[in-house]
Amino acid sequence: MTERSRIPRRASRTYDYPPIGMTIPARAGQHMEEDQEDFDVGEPDEPPYERLPTSAIRYTTPKGQQVIQRGNQRIVIHQGKPRRQYPWIFLICIGMIIALALVYAMSVIGVWWTNHQLDATYGFPRTYQTDAIVYPGDSADHPSHYIFLNLGGTVQIIELPHDDSADARIYRGPTLMTDNADLVPVTGEFKTVNGKEEMIVHIGDQEIIYINNGQKFVPQQ
Repeated sequence: MTERSRIPRRASRTYDYPPIGMTIPARAGQHMEEDQEDFDVGEPDEPPYERLPTSAIRYTTPKGQQVIQRGNQRIVIHQGKPRRQYPWIFLICIGMIIALALVYAMSVIGVWWTNHQLDATYGFPRTYQTDAIVYPGDSADHPSHYIFLNLGGTVQIIELPHDDSADARIYRGPTLMTDNADLVPVTGEFKTVNGKEEMIVHIGDQEIIYINNGQKFVPQQ
């Protein structure tokens, strides 16, 4: 049995520390520098921030305002004026007034439109013209000419026999007794009845008949 050779144990390097108070000389080419660190300590600590309490207190003032108190903070909630409530009878009255105003406006517009149409058709004063062959001397080239007028509420008929103003006649009709009488249109037409020509005058919804006696027209008896 072979005996292992013992390897001698390596000796550790020992250091000789200088006594306290001695300075170890530096090696050549080296400088001993003492690292110094500067610490900025800053200003003295400020007093710690005081946190407000997180709990809030709610209450209502005698004036009805809501207040939220949170520490030193106070929040006042201002409420607007309450919406005014109107009774239903008031709303119904307002609706009726509006409806009446609309009816009146439509009535005024209707009257204006009617008068506008009459002005466009008959002018002012109200005038209507036509021709008719009613006398022996009349012809298609020279018929008698008639002008129906509402002159200030009085009906007047101007006749030009044979379309000749030298023999012109004026028939005075009735005076209209109605509101806005001067706005009523007056028209006329001619019809043959029993072999004679009749002149029918239309005054609004009324009719007046004039009979031809061979020389002129006379009101029917």
